[in-house]
Amino acid sequence: MLKQAASRFLLATMCSLPLMADVVHLKDQGSVTGKILADRPDYIVVDLGFTALTIPRSHVDRIEEAAPKKAASTNASAADRGTKTLDLYSVAETPPGEQTVLEWAREVGEAVVQVRTPGGLGSGFILNEDGALITNFHVIEGETQISVEVYHNAGPRQLERKSYKKVRILALNRFQDLALLKIDDEGARKFKRVLIGSSDALNPGQRVFAIGSPLGLERTVTEGIISTKSRDIEGNLYLQTTAQINPGNSGGPLFNLRGEVVGVTNMKLTFGEGLGFAIPSEMVKFFLDHREAYAYDNDNPNNPYRYLPPPELIPGKPKANDSKGS
Repeated sequence: MLKQAASRFLLATMCSLPLMADVVHLKDQGSVTGKILADRPDYIVVDLGFTALTIPRSHVDRIEEAAPKKAASTNASAADRGTKTLDLYSVAETPPGEQTVLEWAREVGEAVVQVRTPGGLGSGFILNEDGALITNFHVIEGETQISVEVYHNAGPRQLERKSYKKVRILALNRFQDLALLKIDDEGARKFKRVLIGSSDALNPGQRVFAIGSPLGLERTVTEGIISTKSRDIEGNLYLQTTAQINPGNSGGPLFNLRGEVVGVTNMKLTFGEGLGFAIPSEMVKFFLDHREAYAYDNDNPNNPYRYLPPPELIPGKPKANDSKGS
């Protein structure tokens, strides 16, 4: 049945197929030719021109790719296609297609990290393959000994836990509760990274999900909706979400169903459930685009700048503009 369906599709689309195409060889001796759009553990999706065909993995004998993948492709995913890199972070030029939370959790979970300090722990997410990452300011406030735990993909459904001890602070914004860190361990592998999306494009009722380490339970996934995208708290606007946020989630990503980070989870109401808050991704992009203004100063770890009080007038000394008439 699958072979007959594939043959009908091929007959209708053979003129529109690209010259360089993938070939999926089926177990019943048939084959399907086209561009592979998605390669999942349970199925693959092949572009046949004007339509796409989903083939169960159980029917696939082998896949003959049009050209060998580059070595760096082991760090790529569906979220990497059609992206634009802007200095430290990447955005999607064409919005990725929506997937289920299950599919996205498998795909972007490797880029979500646990941030540890002597005083506690939080979450974070990788911005680029060189190890730049975002977390909350309050997660590392007053700390200089920071480590980051990453769960690298070691094969199908297998993860390798790796702790990086050489972590540098690049920029801090205590007022918007953001911190930019960098993993500097020698010999560190290339990191999986996330895409930064637009919080402005969100709408109340839209589904989102968070990944983090609530109470130290790493790689915990919670799902919910956007309750409102403009909750005013002490002069700043936050995303309000029903996705469960708990201590340890701080600094972790809030994703839309396109796999893009639309917020940084940072707080919840103590007395209440389903009342979590996240820093909008537009604030994150502003922080990253202007990070030189928030550059970290090693001599003053609590704040990038130190504001001194104005000098006081010495008692008994006349003011500069004081003069006695003759």
